Amino acid sequence: MRTTMDLAGRWTWTVDTDGRSPVPDLAVPLVGRAIEAQVPGAIHLDLLAADLIPDPLVDQNENEVSWVSRCDWRLGRTFAAALGAERIDLVLDGVDTVASVAVNGRTVGSTRNMHRSFRFDITAVTAETNTVDVRFTSAYTEAEHWERVLGARPSAYPQPFAFIRKMASSFGWDWGPTLPGCGLWREVRVETWSTARIAAVRPLVDVYEETGILTAHIDLERTGSGATLPLHLEVEIAGQAVHAEVPPGEDSATVVVAVPDVRRWYPRGLGEPHLYPVAVSLWSGKEQLDEHCTRVGFRTVAVDRAPDAQGTPFVVTVNGRPLFVKGVNWIPESVFPGAVTADRVRTRLVQAAEANVNLVRVWGGGVHESDAFYDACDELGLLVWQDFLFACAAYPEEEPIRSEVLAEARENVVRLSSHPSLAIWNGNNENLWMRLDKDWAAQPGGELTWGERYYLEWLPELLRQLDPTRPYTEGSPWSGSWAHDPNDTDHQTFHSWDAWNEDDYTVYRDSSPRFVSEFGWQGAAAWRTLRDSITDPELRVDADNVRHHQKAIDGHAKLARNLARHLPPTSDFDRWHLQTQWMQVEAVRTGVLHWRASWPRTTGIIVWQLNDLWPVTSWSAIDSAGRCKPLYFALRDSYAPRVLTIEPGDGALELCVVNDDEEAWDTTAYLARRGLDGVTAAQWSHPLSVPPRSVTRVVLPSAVAEPSDPGAEFLVATVDEERALWHFAPPGEARRHGTPLEATVTAVTGGLDIGVRSDHLARDVLVQPDRIHPAATVDRGFTTVLPGETEIFRVRAPEPLDPASAQAAFVVASLRDTIDPD
Repeated sequence: MRTTMDLAGRWTWTVDTDGRSPVPDLAVPLVGRAIEAQVPGAIHLDLLAADLIPDPLVDQNENEVSWVSRCDWRLGRTFAAALGAERIDLVLDGVDTVASVAVNGRTVGSTRNMHRSFRFDITAVTAETNTVDVRFTSAYTEAEHWERVLGARPSAYPQPFAFIRKMASSFGWDWGPTLPGCGLWREVRVETWSTARIAAVRPLVDVYEETGILTAHIDLERTGSGATLPLHLEVEIAGQAVHAEVPPGEDSATVVVAVPDVRRWYPRGLGEPHLYPVAVSLWSGKEQLDEHCTRVGFRTVAVDRAPDAQGTPFVVTVNGRPLFVKGVNWIPESVFPGAVTADRVRTRLVQAAEANVNLVRVWGGGVHESDAFYDACDELGLLVWQDFLFACAAYPEEEPIRSEVLAEARENVVRLSSHPSLAIWNGNNENLWMRLDKDWAAQPGGELTWGERYYLEWLPELLRQLDPTRPYTEGSPWSGSWAHDPNDTDHQTFHSWDAWNEDDYTVYRDSSPRFVSEFGWQGAAAWRTLRDSITDPELRVDADNVRHHQKAIDGHAKLARNLARHLPPTSDFDRWHLQTQWMQVEAVRTGVLHWRASWPRTTGIIVWQLNDLWPVTSWSAIDSAGRCKPLYFALRDSYAPRVLTIEPGDGALELCVVNDDEEAWDTTAYLARRGLDGVTAAQWSHPLSVPPRSVTRVVLPSAVAEPSDPGAEFLVATVDEERALWHFAPPGEARRHGTPLEATVTAVTGGLDIGVRSDHLARDVLVQPDRIHPAATVDRGFTTVLPGETEIFRVRAPEPLDPASAQAAFVVASLRDTIDPD
């Protein structure tokens, strides 16, 4: 039976003075010094733990530690091997990135790809006590070498990430720092086995009527003695066991199991995500040699791209049922992914599920995520859109890049094939679009290969061979062929970035793309997150350290320009901080609600982005400390199964009633035009019957929808428990709203309840729990308090909270407070 010895834990770093890279001056004092390491992990984290570098995520320390990425490093430890098996393998599930591996002084293998695992036969070099030594070459040394050899190519960023198979965003992005490191970032172990082992299991599923079909493709590896032996496989699922014989010399088999009366796996909003355990065992006679345990979910998944009168749709269907995709884009949880725990991943995905998300897109500038990520998505009913790892650059198609790309793609298609959550493979992020939009062909290196064959030929062919059960799209965005602009609103997927970069978020209402696979708006991280990462005694908008935690090109200027369209300028950091978060919510909510109301023309939205990997002003809904920004709650509410929105139509306002539910919504809509003091100026009711999975639009009569005084009135629509507001006055006029807020703070078990009331309209009230306690949370974001009503904000913390703490500045604030210093 195969045995495993875990090599995670304590290792030792040293500077590699014999490597390919010159030793940086700042590394010279460390030459010959042993530095404690933690595996899985990363070099920067271990240097930080040893107090040898400042925290790279604080202030501008990112620049102070740049030498670490230019250095070659050695990582080593000893281990005792269990001798006696025919084979002893050293297995490294993740090596970041270019390394040679030696055991007892003898080189056993090399690596040049962060996105692959490696298995090295160390049988001949192993003794009772052993040393393993991993020598890392600087990612810059490797990438810049191949950039010189193959020729520089166009890219959205100046770093050479396209020339090395490493997490692209570790070289910096418009939301991330430049900290490309090295290390063993996934599990490391020694495995011993004899005769044969299970090398890979690729379990594909289909459903025929009420029967689930599991087709398990199983690859084996044999020893020399095992090559001449017959082997036996057993596949067990749902109480059924199917057996297969593997003749001598054969190293693969396919086993098919039919599961009658199968319970299907469904994503959130369509049903339950039912899973079936699968056990694959390998035998030689009566001796069990190996076992592989996994889970599958029986479902079919497809994308309807049949042309229609309006162009080309992009409709995701599961088990034959179309759904509106309510998605979020996922970036790596840390710039040092080796530090990300399974618990942290699950927490973030649970947060997504609780925000009514039904799809998570794993973006192509990151990594193929951990097994824990996909396991959690399987259990939570979250569909996964998985990019192949290409983003925002022209990628060489020559060797050695090509072989590494195809090897990593093959391995990860097989590794992830069991997960029912995995619904779509995507060839790349923005590369097909940028080729035209940025006119790459006319730029230096534009005549060289740039990746088209990966996306249009090699990757789809690989999927046809290994996993034809899942749909593939060549890119995001992509219109289906070169016959249309890759980012055409009428054809398939669309990225909406002109609003953020150039226009105002109100332009989201000007079009209804078929499927919005990226759009978003920036907002600052939670106040405590920024306060912990910037050591300035006072936070100032124009401070160098504050600006350093803004990585978007011209990011602060774009924020200022966009804010100026709606709110008066402020130099006060606390007000600026709240204004950016307010505008992020307004922008994203505007787009989401408009596009949800555009079903069935628009069939999905994937908001950029769910999470962050360092403390930064960015497009995220949850910051790097795990704190929910106000956007998170706006997403939760905007992605609810049933929502209302008031939208401007052709010369009139429309009430759009969105019913993303299995049951019809038979009810009555109540509309009221009210003054800022709450007095009703006009009202109207209208019976509704909204079919399942549909949208009903009702033109509002002018008697209720046209104000006599736009600056002093607003519109409220109520349907059962749902509410929508329309403000006739621009947000900058919120300073005119009457009386101050009345806040009542009550200590309750687990925290505080803060009741907020006002005699006049209090637009967009926010409670910032992290200003009360670093670990405090709240149950809602910006909430408009209607005249005479009270809204309860539930603040919770791991220890009792002093009610007086809620009286601190900006703990409770409205839009009026963010724009009026008085």
